[in-house]
Amino acid sequence: MRVLGIDCGTEYTGFGVVELPSDGKLVCLTCGAIKLSPRQALSARLATIFNRLSVIIEEQHPDEVAIEDVFYAVNAKSAFKLGQVRGVAMLAASSAGLQVAEYSPLSIKSAVVGYGRAEKHQVQHMVARLLNLREIPEPPDAADALAIAICHLHTSATQRRQHSAGG
Repeated sequence: MRVLGIDCGTEYTGFGVVELPSDGKLVCLTCGAIKLSPRQALSARLATIFNRLSVIIEEQHPDEVAIEDVFYAVNAKSAFKLGQVRGVAMLAASSAGLQVAEYSPLSIKSAVVGYGRAEKHQVQHMVARLLNLREIPEPPDAADALAIAICHLHTSATQRRQHSAGG
């Protein structure tokens, strides 16, 4: 299975594509971040996110998409903007016929580090380790997106095992 993880943000939107081949070793296919200019109108920034994610989806052919649930915002205005970015990310995925899974930060950290209250740098180090990368992915939003993809791959594998054992 190949998953596109998206870490939504109003300044940087991270992305990472991770594959879990039959040998069970996670592979990072690509990662990075879409940098947005705060000087641009929000509508232009949203269009940039949609267009860039659409290209990534077209190039990488993920089977599914995973994003982080909104859990905290500095204020209501920030929460609304983040919600709009998440909506555009979901639209890019659904426009390509892909399902979107959403995970809480606690779930993502638990899946990657084994501890839901892990610090950001711990998540980044574990992502690099799990994907056998020489360096921590930069910017941090890219590492977060990879963590979201890893979380989805682990969760999906567990659900498939439980389904086949029970059914």
